[in-house]
Amino acid sequence: MDKVIVERKLDSLRRCLARLHAKAPSDVTQLRADIDLQDVLVLNLSRAVQLCVDMAAHVIAGQAWPPPNTMGEAFDRLAEHGLIPADLALRLKQAVGFRNVAVHAYDTLDWDIVFAISTRYLGDFEAFARMIARQLDGDAVTAR
Repeated sequence: MDKVIVERKLDSLRRCLARLHAKAPSDVTQLRADIDLQDVLVLNLSRAVQLCVDMAAHVIAGQAWPPPNTMGEAFDRLAEHGLIPADLALRLKQAVGFRNVAVHAYDTLDWDIVFAISTRYLGDFEAFARMIARQLDGDAVTAR
């Protein structure tokens, strides 16, 4: 794993999460009424997902495990090797689905889902960041 690249991605993820925490609306009505807020949340959520996918790919490549066929499968691979819990892998895979809609079909976004992710599920990204930070600190990866 290229430590410098992953550290930069980890810093970018932390900035996205800080922005999301700072801008999280108090209710979904506020989100629906504010197109600038919609853009800030969707952009930072999409970036957060992509950064997690990129870091997962770096970990996988560094271990010479078979490459994933999809972005979501990268999280399955980490779970298979005990680096993240299976339930976190599932939620991150769902986040990839959100990212795909945000990037390719923005006009179909469900603002209730955006609100839920930005107010209740940022901890998933934070948990993933902690796992990556542990890898950077030199914890050995143990393949199962």
